[in-house]
Amino acid sequence: MDYKQQVELATAYIQGIHSDQVAIGIILGTGLGNLASQIEVDLEIPYQEIPYFPLSTVESHSGTLLFGRLGGKKVLAMKGRFHYYEGYSMKEVTFPIRVMRLLGVETLLVSNASGGLNPTHAVGEVMVIADHINLFPENPLRGKNYEDWGPRFPDMSVPYSKRLIDLALRIAHEKGIKLHTGVYCGVEGPNLETPAEYIHLRTIGGDAVGMSTIPEVLVARHSGMEVFGLSAITDLGVPGKIHQVSLEDVIAAAALAEPLMSQIFFELVRRLN
Repeated sequence: MDYKQQVELATAYIQGIHSDQVAIGIILGTGLGNLASQIEVDLEIPYQEIPYFPLSTVESHSGTLLFGRLGGKKVLAMKGRFHYYEGYSMKEVTFPIRVMRLLGVETLLVSNASGGLNPTHAVGEVMVIADHINLFPENPLRGKNYEDWGPRFPDMSVPYSKRLIDLALRIAHEKGIKLHTGVYCGVEGPNLETPAEYIHLRTIGGDAVGMSTIPEVLVARHSGMEVFGLSAITDLGVPGKIHQVSLEDVIAAAALAEPLMSQIFFELVRRLN
């Protein structure tokens, strides 16, 4: 059975349980799963119940698909995502994005935890992803292309929606939330970076670095979705501010940023048209 058939079977299974079309998809990243508490949940489907769906192996990712309402709008949220460093292929990492698109998702909101490279950023602050630098060794669009899914050579001149970025910045101004805007670098992981690597990433134009998001954004844009992304700055890769970081440190820092991200996501969804 080929990849496309697997995606279609997974989609059919979900539609057999929840037949309504959903236009807004959300990916909740490391330490940000409590954003799900903002959603009025109608249905939860554990990943292991969905045919061919990957299973998250990261302890901070619970692995549940949520259907419900946020800000009065129908949403589909992934509570827990998949990473290349877990051993999955990029097609497996982005499998849920293909399913989301077939379920009707047109706008994808993504969140992640990342290391700050910009010296003006602080732990617990939030960055709007305006662009990215893809440093992953594999591309999810490699291999056979299905024209009904998207073009062979998708344009990436506007990977993140300027409309949604402007709206988020306006919301942040209204609510007095400090919001950075910057470039996200995506790396393979799972190790954090060395001091020299942090300098390199900053030199090539990065403001934050993480191990997710870009594969999902590539597939979302390939399939015609509008994309918006937020990064929680959970540690610093800035010379003079680098120290040993544990997963617990990352989760604690993400928890500081979570209330701010929740407000932005909630209002963004509420105002979407």
